[in-house]
This record gives sequence, C-alpha cells and structure tokens, in this order.
Amino acid sequence: MPEGFETDSVWKARGRGFQMGPLQPAGVTVHLTGQVAWNSEEEIVGPGDVEAQTRQCFENIASLLREVGGELSDIVAITTYFTDRAQLARIQSVRNEFFGPETAPASTSVMVAGLGHEDFLVELTPVAVIPHDRFRSPG
Repeated sequence: MPEGFETDSVWKARGRGFQMGPLQPAGVTVHLTGQVAWNSEEEIVGPGDVEAQTRQCFENIASLLREVGGELSDIVAITTYFTDRAQLARIQSVRNEFFGPETAPASTSVMVAGLGHEDFLVELTPVAVIPHDRFRSPG
C-alpha cells in the first residue's frame, strides 16, 4: 500500500483521489492495459453513465490484480482518459470510493476526442507494485 507525500512548494491534491508522490516498497511492477467499461462478455456496462463505467473499469482492474496476488491499494499511478471535461469530477468521486487520501495513486487525467468504442466515456491505465510476499505468477 503506497504512502505519499506533498510539499508546501507545490499545489495540493486536496482529496481529489490522488497523491503527489506515492512511495511503494519493493515488489513486482505490473503495467495493465487501459481498462474500459466492458464486462467479461465484452458488453458495455453503463452506456451514457460515466460513474457506472468508471466503477466497471475499477472492477476490471481489481480482477486483473487479484490474478497475480495484488489489490487496488497496490496501484501507484493511474492515467485517466475521458471524453467530457464536465464528467471529470464524477470520475474523481468514483475513484475516491476505491482509494483513501493516504493511499491514492499518482494520477494524470487526459481529455480525449474519443476512445476505442463510441460508447466508452472513460479508460483507466494503472501501474501497480505488488509486494513480493503477495505476488504470484498468473495462471
């Protein structure tokens, strides 16, 4: 579980679901492909609903991390791609359901013209560091 830091000489995270500098102990670094609001049958969860889509993204990420002994709290950085600036606060609100302010990952948010499917509203690309004592090879 990463712990982070801030400094008075830089702007603050202020509870927006990320930290300026999460520190992660040694472990296995896992880079996941960007996750979208597809369920296991490749059906879109929450068409038109950015909150439902964001939750599905996190559920997908959690499932992938569990496969190798990880958990969401092992995420040290996440990039959020979204299609409408007006939805960013709702995306951040859902992210706060999954991370506390002390353990949230570093975060970059990028507004894009579109994602891989016309109905996708958000895509999340995380990097996790799973402690050696929990990591297990997939399969």
